[in-house]
Amino acid sequence: MTLASTLKNASLTTIAPVVFYAAAGIAFLTLLPLAGFPPHVGLTGVVSLITAYALFTKRRWATWLVVILFFVATTLSLYTLYFIILSNWLGSLGLIVYAVLTWYFTYYTLLKRIP
Repeated sequence: MTLASTLKNASLTTIAPVVFYAAAGIAFLTLLPLAGFPPHVGLTGVVSLITAYALFTKRRWATWLVVILFFVATTLSLYTLYFIILSNWLGSLGLIVYAVLTWYFTYYTLLKRIP
């Protein structure tokens, strides 16, 4: 199946998680040099991009990656948020949005998973 036909047949509700995980992966890989190359940021970015691919191609193992990213993203964002909440309001807001969107798309993906 080609990319054009897949996008034409897909609805917004099936494309939204793909776009979220792809954007999160690109954002993490973009922030990697700015943060001093911590391995957990790079690994989270790569796993997010793989998850976006798996959701787009409807792989059965996509659900496992979504669950793994749920725990990693929750730990990463809440731990970082604990230390920067009062010093960096823009960063705190970004982490809160990232955590909430991760929880929402995890919930959505687990409800719509392939049986």
